[in-house]
Amino acid sequence: MALRDYFDLAGQAPLPGRLAELLQQFEAALAVHGGQVEAIFRDDLVKALPMLRTFAISLTANPTRADDLVQETMVKAWANRERFTPGTNFTAWLFTILRNQFYTEVRKGRREVEDADGVHAGTLTAHPDQEHAAGLRMVMNLIGTLPLPQRQALLLVGAEGFTYEEAAERLGCQVGTVKSRVSRARAFLIDSFEGLPDGLAARA
Repeated sequence: MALRDYFDLAGQAPLPGRLAELLQQFEAALAVHGGQVEAIFRDDLVKALPMLRTFAISLTANPTRADDLVQETMVKAWANRERFTPGTNFTAWLFTILRNQFYTEVRKGRREVEDADGVHAGTLTAHPDQEHAAGLRMVMNLIGTLPLPQRQALLLVGAEGFTYEEAAERLGCQVGTVKSRVSRARAFLIDSFEGLPDGLAARA
């Protein structure tokens, strides 16, 4: 059974275009390796996919590059599935893989660029400093603590680009309810940033 079928069986609406494409690419990659995804691992990957994409976009600021990063993360997670300890934080494990892959790609890009004047090198995404990395971790941790309805609404509208109307249809609630949930989620995140040092808050 395909990953997207499991998403439907979990009572969710059909996946939006890019997520559906990512799952198709992942399934194709597994087929090449002759792999068959265990049900639990498959379910956990589906649940984590929106959060992974949100995190990837926060790192790259580029949806296309973020999708490539998520795809690579999913394939690597599958290849290293035996290293995951059941009962521990699966999403955190995936975030670590994604973040390490991002850093690896940045370093690789720097090595491959031959630019004596430094013009092209200056356009590369900079390696996040410690404050930036800490801010990203805080953002993802805070999103993870939101009540499920608020988290779903925030991810649909903020990360996946659904309109309020589309998100309401997907979640089976009124448009005003979605707006309220997103507003409360954003207010919580903003309030949570107030205690951060100025530089870290700006980066977060």
